[in-house]
This record gives sequence, structure tokens and C-alpha cells, in this order.
Amino acid sequence: MENSNRFKDLIASGHLYLQNISIDNVIFGYHNKELRVLLQRPQGISMWALSGGYIKRTESIEDAARRIAEERTGLKNLFLKQFKAFGDPFRSGTKVSQEFEGKQVSNWTLDYFVTLGFYTLTEFELVKPSGDFYTEECTWWNIQSLPPLVLDHKVIVDAAMKALRLHIYHYPIGYELLSEKFTIPEIHALYETILGKTLDSRNFTKKLLATGIIKKTNKRRNIGPHRSPWLYVFDKVNYENALKEGMALVI
Repeated sequence: MENSNRFKDLIASGHLYLQNISIDNVIFGYHNKELRVLLQRPQGISMWALSGGYIKRTESIEDAARRIAEERTGLKNLFLKQFKAFGDPFRSGTKVSQEFEGKQVSNWTLDYFVTLGFYTLTEFELVKPSGDFYTEECTWWNIQSLPPLVLDHKVIVDAAMKALRLHIYHYPIGYELLSEKFTIPEIHALYETILGKTLDSRNFTKKLLATGIIKKTNKRRNIGPHRSPWLYVFDKVNYENALKEGMALVI
């Protein structure tokens, strides 16, 4: 009861959110060999920003990051990974004032802010980007041609990309980025796109199958004369175990 009353008092006094700490969520979208990032442009400025927000005193850090991802994508239960914290006395203050082009902002937002970096994965064809009250635009940008970003958001994107490339060897990344049924060439193309390099097809297939996270179905996809590759699906049990315990995919 005491904690409940305390939260009510905090909300009533305007302190619903934790101060001086925020979340920036790098929402990656993949489709047909293209990797994109979901960005939003705040009202009244020309620069773009990551999908971010504050942490309510009534929710965990992970719940806040998940809420932000759901609000922007409309999708639930996406792959979510915290990868780094960003804190620097020069990432806010005067620099913020300059980048927001003279717009009046709260002194609270100009203080020293630590942001927790998360990344989220989804298939961008499934998403209808949605901003919020403070957003003029919310749309996908190709990872290779990002617009000017506020603050240190480009640094955060680069760090998220580095983490994603590392984690793809240890987590079954792909479940949220591919159709329910997919071919080996399709998941091969996904890994090549994320890693930014060419992978030997036979070696990749052998090692991926050895992880047990995917399994062959009894169906094929007809994509032309004499071209009917087998369809695969993720093995749900092995996939969940790989999420919890990690895996080793040396490719």
C-alpha cells in the first residue's frame, strides 16, 4: 500500500518518468536483402532521431524499451537486446540547443543524460511506422544512407550495428526478419546483408543446420523451371533455448 501511494504521489507531482536517463531503440527492419532503421523527425527541426523515450517509474528498463518498440511498429514480442549505455557531458546541453535550431526545450532535457541503447528486429514490410505527439515524420531509412541525426544518434546506430553483427553469431537472429517459411538462400542472404560480406553457401548451410535452430519442411517453393528449393522453419524449442543459452555459429 505504501509503495502504491508513493507512485500515485509521484505521478501527481509530474515525476512519472525517471529523470536524466532515457532509452534509444535502434529498430532494424529487413526485407529482400535490404536493412533499414526506423527514424523519426521531431516537430520543427530538420534532423532525425532514433525511436526513444523515457522510463516510467512503474516499469522495468526492458518493459520501457519494449513499449517504445510497440508504439513505433505496432508489433509485439519483437527481438529486443540491450547493447550499450551512452553517457557524456557533451551529448546534451549546448549541443542539443544548436541541433534543435533554437527551439525552446525543457531545462530537464538539457541536463546530463544517460541513454540505454537497445536494438529491435522486425520485417519492415509488416510495419506501419507510427510517431507520437512530438513527431512530424516517422519512416524507414536504408542503413547505408541515413539522414543527419541529432546528438550522438549516429554513434548509437553504429554501435548497434556492431553489436548486431557480433550477436548474430550467438543468437538465432532471423525469426522476426523472415517469413514463417523460408528457403536456405533467403536466410543466407539475410546473414550476408547484416554482416556486410559474402559467405560460402555450403559452409554456411552446414553450420546453420548443425545449430538445430531451423528444420526442413516437406514443402518446396516453386520459383521457376527446375527451381524448387525446400522450405524451412525455425524449430521453436531449439530457438527458445538458443535465445536463453546462446549458440555458436562460426561462419
